[in-house]
Amino acid sequence: MSAPLPKVYEYVDYRAFMREHFAASKAVMPQYSFRYLARKAGFTSSNFLKLVMDGDRNLGPQAIEKVAKAMKLDSHETEFFAQLVALNQAQTVAERNRAFEVVAANRRFRAARKLDGPLFEYLTRWYYPAVRELAARSDFVDDPAWIASQIEPPIDVRQAKAALETLIKLGLLVRTTSGKVERGDASLTTGHEVRSVVIPAYHLQMIEQAAKSVERVSPDQRDVSALTVCIKESSLADLKAKIHRFREEMMHRCDTDEEPERVYQLCIQLFPLSKGKAPPGPTKPTKPKKKSA
Repeated sequence: MSAPLPKVYEYVDYRAFMREHFAASKAVMPQYSFRYLARKAGFTSSNFLKLVMDGDRNLGPQAIEKVAKAMKLDSHETEFFAQLVALNQAQTVAERNRAFEVVAANRRFRAARKLDGPLFEYLTRWYYPAVRELAARSDFVDDPAWIASQIEPPIDVRQAKAALETLIKLGLLVRTTSGKVERGDASLTTGHEVRSVVIPAYHLQMIEQAAKSVERVSPDQRDVSALTVCIKESSLADLKAKIHRFREEMMHRCDTDEEPERVYQLCIQLFPLSKGKAPPGPTKPTKPKKKSA
């Protein structure tokens, strides 16, 4: 018995879905090929869909409909497939964040449980970690209206309520015997696919908030700085190790505050602004100089 075709709701990478759908289809029908699929989708180029699967071409709105029809997706599956394309092909941080929120909110996607796990729940909204840290304040009130009034930039009461319920469910907030809600020490783990998709999306959300803080927050209440340097490739590991140690030191320093008052986000980015040097190639043999007559 042949294996069933993969379900689009189990994926966050539309290209991976296309590749596995193609492989499963070919296993059932040996004559299934890129040429066959391209013809079914109405493309003149037999190689176009392979280039899409390999990441060398993108899908436009009309192409999405054609590909979905060729893969025999229904209307709901086609809509979700289009959402995955939007997530993968987003050009800006804001676009990617919006696309990620739409994908993460899809009921069928969540029911598929491909990306199930506490870390997925925790990092799908930038304000969830902020609400958890807010609970360190002595005046914390586990009331959604109060929580919404304290978060910057503002969130609404509905969002605050969802954050509070999710954090308690995950054990990231706990209710003591006295009835007070405080931070818990739950361990968050999940699979590689969640980490590879959710964590980058979380970082993009926080980078977007950092960019907005330049205009939203007065300079005396923030520190936004940058350093541009040129280094050896071999120095990168040492720099990353120093950044890791600095993060650990900052965490220890902040955790020792007995009466914390305000939630801050510390973002550290280290990324290349140029290409690396090309590796030395084989030396070309030099032609012997002609002797003068």
